Amino acid sequence: MSGLVYFSSASGNTHRFVTRLGLPAMRIAGRASQAMLRPKAPFILITPTYADGEGRGAVHKQVIRFLNEAENRALLRGVIASGNTNFGRFFAYAGDVISAKCHVPLLYRFELSGTEGDVARITQGMERFWKRQS
Repeated sequence: MSGLVYFSSASGNTHRFVTRLGLPAMRIAGRASQAMLRPKAPFILITPTYADGEGRGAVHKQVIRFLNEAENRALLRGVIASGNTNFGRFFAYAGDVISAKCHVPLLYRFELSGTEGDVARITQGMERFWKRQS
């Protein structure tokens, strides 16, 4: 199985979720002044959503910066997005945006730091996904 790349803000919801998955993962730097991550193998991206009530700003600037690097984008195989269901149709909207722009599947959505059910479904789903990729 290949790895995960994720972004987590100061709230730490995505970081807590990724830690619970127990899978190899690399974190995108939180600040533009920090060195940009350079994965060496295919990965699935996990990202929170930052959309306003109109869906604007859904993808964090650091995630955009990461995906603007052609070498990083070439290794992206899928996206998993988190969000808050209070945002209705824009729940986990960053996943929709990245999926469309990078032509990769949106694999899963979860709320805030996820549930144990989310952890189980994503772990099992990723195993199946990577088997199909190889």
